[in-house]
Amino acid sequence: MTTRDLKALVDKGEGQRLEFKKKVDYPEKVLKEIVAFANTDGGDLLIGIEDNGMVSGLDNPEGESFVLKKAIREYCNPHIEFHVEEIPISCKKSVLKFNILKSTQKPHAIKYNNTEQCYIRILDKSVKASFVVNEILRRRNSPHGVNIKINEHEKTLLQHLENHNSITLKRFSQISGLNKYAASRRLIKLVLANILKIEPSESEDKFYMKEIA
Repeated sequence: MTTRDLKALVDKGEGQRLEFKKKVDYPEKVLKEIVAFANTDGGDLLIGIEDNGMVSGLDNPEGESFVLKKAIREYCNPHIEFHVEEIPISCKKSVLKFNILKSTQKPHAIKYNNTEQCYIRILDKSVKASFVVNEILRRRNSPHGVNIKINEHEKTLLQHLENHNSITLKRFSQISGLNKYAASRRLIKLVLANILKIEPSESEDKFYMKEIA
């Protein structure tokens, strides 16, 4: 990638498939962007770029690259596929581009201090995945099909969606009388069966009827 190509990419601004970081001082904080890209559509992490898009560059790109690659190996599970490119911007400084591939082994998570957390990409933010999103990512890789039975709870859900644009897990639990765990299992199956679609959110996921093409 040339400096002109880099400038054109930076000018697009952060988004679904692009994130800027000035440095890798705390690699565990950068890992959430990498995990989110792998769990969603893939993307590019540019290191040496300010939040406002200013290209500041890195004095020691080799060291920064080593630290982040080591963190990815140690803390990301399962393994994440990526490519690294060093882009010189002057005789003394460079920018690193970590290209994270869209994964076929979702969900990926960060394992750190005896905790495990999954992230997904929503526009220009990497956010924690809910239990429902995590399960959907995991089960979409399963070779087994989904068996759906439309009983009274599913009928209540579908009737609600005939009169409302969307529904949340909390609302479905309320109108069905199911606890949140049982309600979430039904929503997961309906998404996997392509009856519902999910819109992940930082606050609360929303579910919609799947549009028929």
